[in-house]
Order: sequence, then C-alpha cells, then structure tokens
Amino acid sequence: MDSSLLLGITTFAYLLCSLLYVGFSVFKPATVGRIATIATIVAVLIQTAGIILRWIESYQEGIGHAPLSNMYESVVFFSWTIAVLYLVIEWRFATRAFGAFVMPLAFLAMAYASLAPINKQISPLVPALQSNWLLAHVITCFIGYAAFAIAAALAVVYLFKYYGTRGTASSSDQTPTSLPVLDDLLYKTIVFGFIWLSIGIITGSIWANSAWGTYWSWDPKETWSLITWFVYAFTLHIRYTNLLKGPAVSWLAVVGFLAVLFTYYGVNFWLSGLHSYGSS
Repeated sequence: MDSSLLLGITTFAYLLCSLLYVGFSVFKPATVGRIATIATIVAVLIQTAGIILRWIESYQEGIGHAPLSNMYESVVFFSWTIAVLYLVIEWRFATRAFGAFVMPLAFLAMAYASLAPINKQISPLVPALQSNWLLAHVITCFIGYAAFAIAAALAVVYLFKYYGTRGTASSSDQTPTSLPVLDDLLYKTIVFGFIWLSIGIITGSIWANSAWGTYWSWDPKETWSLITWFVYAFTLHIRYTNLLKGPAVSWLAVVGFLAVLFTYYGVNFWLSGLHSYGSS
C-alpha cells in the first residue's frame, strides 16, 4: 500500500462525510450525525497515514523532505487542516450543524488534488525550498488558510439564516446556529486565522531573506498575501469597533476567502514570480 492509495481513499471518504453531514442537516437524525463524526475522524486518520507514508516514501527515494513542496502536496495538507480544525470546532461547541458546509471544502480540495493535471510525483526540492523554514512557513500559512475556509463556510450559514429570517431572529436565541452565536464564532475563527496568517507572513519574510537576500520583494505572492492580510485586518477592525456587524462581516469573510484562493492558487498559475515553482 502506498500513499497515493490512502489519499485516494481519503477523497471518497470526505465525499461520504459531506453527504452524511448534509443528511444530518436536512433530516436531523442523531445516529447519522454520530456516523458522520466517526467517518470524519476515520477519514482524517487515513489521510494522516497517507501524508506520513508519502513523507517516508520521499526518504526511500533518496529525496527526504516534508510533503509540502508542490501544489498537490499543499492541497492535500490544506484539506487535512480544514478537516482537523472542523473536528475541533465540532468538539468545542458540541454541534454538527456546520459539517454540511465545511466538509465539502475538504472534499473539493482532495478532489482537485486527485483529478487536476498537476504534478503528483515526489520530486527533489528546488533550491529555494531547501530550508528549515519550509515547515514553519507552510504549516502556519495553511492553518490560517483553513481557518479562513471554515470562516467562509460559517459566513454562508450566517447569511442563509439572516436573509431567511430577514434579520428578525431573536437575540436571546443562543443555539449554535443562532445569529449571535454564529457571529461570535465567525469572529473568533477569523481572529485565529489572522494570527496564523500573520505568523506565516513573518516566517516567509525571514525565509525570503535567507533564500534571496531580502525580506520583501513585492513578488505577486507576497503582494497578494499582504492584500489578504489587509482584508482580514479591516474585517476584524470593523467587527471589533462595531462599525459594521452581522451580514457585512459575513460578506467580508467570503471576500477574504476569495482573496486567499487567489493568493494560494491564482498567483501560482496566472502570475509569474519568485513563487512560480508552487504551480508544479
């Protein structure tokens, strides 16, 4: 058994998890909800084993590096981080209400990794990636990205509920899917992602100075990372100061995630720069 098989199984496992959570959201059977959670835990464990096995395989091929060096490996890690953070939220807030919105993101990431015409081979690191900063930079950035993905999913839930009730839902409602609770959870999730994105940008700057002799070069990836950072900084500012709240913050969370996707995916394929190796 190799890592490709385990990661392929993960794709179908996340599809099953998504369908189970959708079924739970629509029909509300507690048994289906429990099965969805168990299936997600199993899927994460399978994916974890696949990532570890791919790491071992790189050493067996005499290359020996963490599986975070190209588009395929980063998308796999992105989906894993989304699923893990979702399970933490489900456990922390004792609700499965968001699984139908979050787990499809993990599935779509794995489906893209499996089906897209991108390099899936274990390849030697290009010189710019041969640094101990690789793990620190990539892991911190993708924890932030995953948090923003979940925030976007929560924002969609909020907007559906807000416009479905025309904003008349009772402020005394404190269920996990009530507007006040959703707004608070959305805010906390963005704060969490913003902290990790900030750390990711800092570690990236240190790495850039080590690799290219400058902390900041206005490379397209760096520029769009900064744009994304400002989008979320603005979102947190207006939420913290109560300049705007509710649906406005949710719309900004969606816009922010679109900026994340362009920073992560669009820049690699549509703009050339020092990070062009990321499209492989």
